[in-house]
Amino acid sequence: MGNKYLDGTALTIAIIGAINWALIGLLRFDLVAFILGDMSWLSRIVYVLVGLCGLYLVTFYMHLGDGRGETS
Repeated sequence: MGNKYLDGTALTIAIIGAINWALIGLLRFDLVAFILGDMSWLSRIVYVLVGLCGLYLVTFYMHLGDGRGETS
């Protein structure tokens, strides 16, 4: 977890993916497909990046109870 740039980038991409999924669930509107085309090679890259960032963020669970940042 030591790389703050990688952590921040992965978190930002995952949040964008979450917003896209909220739009799909609520409005049946896929923003990525709207902007980049329905399953174009570029939209597929975006979907893969969102998935990889989500998998990377699973590592955050390993650091939930490690005590860093606590003031006690």
